[in-house]
Amino acid sequence: MIGGGGRSRRRGRAPAALPSSAAANQTEHSLSCWYCDCKIYAFNDMIFNLGWKHARYTRAWFSIGVYFSLVALVGISLLLLWDSIGAFHIRGGSVSAWLPNLLASSFSVSITDTPIVIASTILSIAFHEFGHAIAAASEGVQMEYVAIFIAVVFPGALVALNYDLLENLSLFSMLRIYCAGIWHNVMLCAACVLMTLLLPVVLYPLYTSGDGLTVMGVPQTSPLSGSLSVHDVILSVDGLNIRRTDDWMKMLDEGSVEKASSRDFLGGSQSYGATSSGKGYCVPNSWLDASKNLWQLNDKLSCPDELIVFGKFTCNGSTTHSETDVGSGKKEADGKYCLIAKDVVKLKKCGNGWRDTKDDERKCTCLEDEYCLVPVLSPGFSWIEISYTRPYSLECLKQEGNLSSPHDTNNNNGPGPCGGTFVYVGDLSSSAARSVKLCPYRPRWALFLFTADVPYVLENCLSCLLHVSAALAAVNCLPVFFLDGDTILETTLRYVAWFSRRQKQAIIKVCRLLWTSLSIIMFSRFLYSMTLYYG
Repeated sequence: MIGGGGRSRRRGRAPAALPSSAAANQTEHSLSCWYCDCKIYAFNDMIFNLGWKHARYTRAWFSIGVYFSLVALVGISLLLLWDSIGAFHIRGGSVSAWLPNLLASSFSVSITDTPIVIASTILSIAFHEFGHAIAAASEGVQMEYVAIFIAVVFPGALVALNYDLLENLSLFSMLRIYCAGIWHNVMLCAACVLMTLLLPVVLYPLYTSGDGLTVMGVPQTSPLSGSLSVHDVILSVDGLNIRRTDDWMKMLDEGSVEKASSRDFLGGSQSYGATSSGKGYCVPNSWLDASKNLWQLNDKLSCPDELIVFGKFTCNGSTTHSETDVGSGKKEADGKYCLIAKDVVKLKKCGNGWRDTKDDERKCTCLEDEYCLVPVLSPGFSWIEISYTRPYSLECLKQEGNLSSPHDTNNNNGPGPCGGTFVYVGDLSSSAARSVKLCPYRPRWALFLFTADVPYVLENCLSCLLHVSAALAAVNCLPVFFLDGDTILETTLRYVAWFSRRQKQAIIKVCRLLWTSLSIIMFSRFLYSMTLYYG
């Protein structure tokens, strides 16, 4: 969990002299029932010499951070306030929902990714505190120590500064020190984005990308575990090629059938309706004649478990809904057929529901002896057609000839040892989709298959570091007790001349109390939602 990485301020008597060189390598510890810390003095001289030596450049650097941090403080504080009072919504979602989502993105990981989260948190806090220390050194302010602490259950770190020297600085110099941590976290985020963009170039000699997503792991609880294996390459979803993990998530989320979009064909607890997706196949008349009609049992129409109900799709985009009178004793439903899905997906596509369909390109493309049939699904269910290849399977490697030849997945998407197509029919929630670990990179040669996890780990590390550092910067922008935003607000108000000292103190107290309360509410909601998610 992210703790506030802030600065230490002491009021009253000046602090004791800095430790001597003999004590500089020692550490001190404090321990109580709710707080414990470890004070480190070993970095004092090194950081001060580094900041003071390049003071001219670091002051200009942190001056930019002051303006950015002030804008961020106002913006994030107002967004949190608007979200709390519910005064402004867009499309049913709150404007500041990005902040809880940012936190959720930082920690919505599997147990195997926990070391990455811990390392990202440590690095983000360390870089945050390093910013404070360097900014203080460039202003000639001595650092007393670096402290790593745990308050209740919240870990964090702080840089203790010489308060007398700090108070003798100009207001803008003080702001440079207070805003340095936030600015460093923002720059760390920018570095992560840049490294992510350059990752394809760095990995190009050994890895290829842009031609599918490599499966890095499929849990047994995943609905796709029976169809996908580790190192399979997903080429397309519903006929549209995918290149990024975001494309995979978006396609699966959009693949669900709307619950209120069709007429019922089954009574009782399970009701079926014609899917509104319009994903059809050109089925020969001979298949229709040989297929089993809908069975009528106990006044209900159904197909055997291994078969799927299909209905005729007309050129105007509708699905045939004609049905015989159940009470008449007939055992047929006009225009409805029970077919095997794995055989149907090999046929030519029709209808207007495919993602690569343009205008009326596929609505009526079947031959005269064929019918366009679409699956009839339960409301809320999905029909997702996934094409994949297995370039590293033994059968495919034998077919390719040798282990050192590069693979072209675009040539292996048909049926056979190197690829195929399957259909998932069911309730595919976003959590189920996230359970499949995917990576846009794969080894160029099968000999390097043992390094297949390297791009996935690098991508995960950069993504996690980006989200953790951004969350740390955003939280520290808030005017909350013990965080940077509190002192930034206090120092900024000293610029305002038309408020008396008492009025400024009142404003600071109100802001602290208000945004501390709002932050506690937000984090409580976040923890509650995470508890339900992992429930």
